[in-house]
Amino acid sequence: MEVLPQFKLHRPASLAEALETRGSLKEARYISGGTDLLANIRRGLTPTENLIELSNVAELQRFERDGDGLHIGAAVTLAVLAADAGIQQDYAVLAEAAAAVAGATHREVATIGGNLCLDTRCYFYNQSQWWRDSNDGCMKYEGEICHVVPTSKRCYAAYSGDTAPALLVLNAQIEIAGPDGSRRVPLDDLFNDDGIDYLTLKPGEMVTTIHIPAPAQGNMASSYTKLRIRESIDFPLAGVAVRVASENGKITSLDAAVTGTNSTPIRVTGCDEFIGLEFDEEQGQKLAKLVQKQTSPVQTTTTKPQYRRRAVTAMSKTLTQNLLQALST
Repeated sequence: MEVLPQFKLHRPASLAEALETRGSLKEARYISGGTDLLANIRRGLTPTENLIELSNVAELQRFERDGDGLHIGAAVTLAVLAADAGIQQDYAVLAEAAAAVAGATHREVATIGGNLCLDTRCYFYNQSQWWRDSNDGCMKYEGEICHVVPTSKRCYAAYSGDTAPALLVLNAQIEIAGPDGSRRVPLDDLFNDDGIDYLTLKPGEMVTTIHIPAPAQGNMASSYTKLRIRESIDFPLAGVAVRVASENGKITSLDAAVTGTNSTPIRVTGCDEFIGLEFDEEQGQKLAKLVQKQTSPVQTTTTKPQYRRRAVTAMSKTLTQNLLQALST
């Protein structure tokens, strides 16, 4: 039986106090919902002596809308986002992605910030201590070899957050706070394509707010879909977010992003090629090829990479077709 090890719990009442607490400790981790972090601590994957619990930090609960768009504190839960009528109407892709995370009980405590910063996953990593010991560990923890790509000098664990691709197609920015102050950057800049160093956060930093621009005027729709073994709970084997706008049957903007296939969420580049075109079968195949070239699933799950690669291309094409069909009716 895996049990939580001993650790000290710190409960700051403000963002400033949280940062000060982190600065006073040699080693610590921030925690809010903890749905993934606590499981990893219990399995010995994320050892820590200090947890800084953020539920009392009011600045991280911000949830407001103004002329510039939507501003979401990192500690706002996925259940709140999935159920919000305004998000469902103007940012449907985010509501759907939030609703697709894990199970209903997880979403009641899991946060948007935690889902963005979700640890990368791999069949050889997310196992019990005795299972990992029988394989001499792996490059991500306690080992030297990536069992998925043994000749590689980097880890190929896959990023599996559902909300990241949704926020990418919405062109979100994030606010980061740390010992050196705060900064605001495009969401794209949060991630590295490396299974170990998958985030660009510096020691002591945390994501505090997600900023989403106001929705553009016009005939626009967005959606998220994912492939998983168990519909009720599992991480995505592959997930696709699309936002598209059209006028008179022709595309005026198209954004697509993918999760679950690489060590980072992928913003699909080259989507501007479809502007001014009708999305017929030929264009659908072109989009599928774009996605295929930019995603590279490997054996990080029990599902074969070839299947996930075919699935993510088909999902991208079908989701775009369905959105455009809905816009035309």
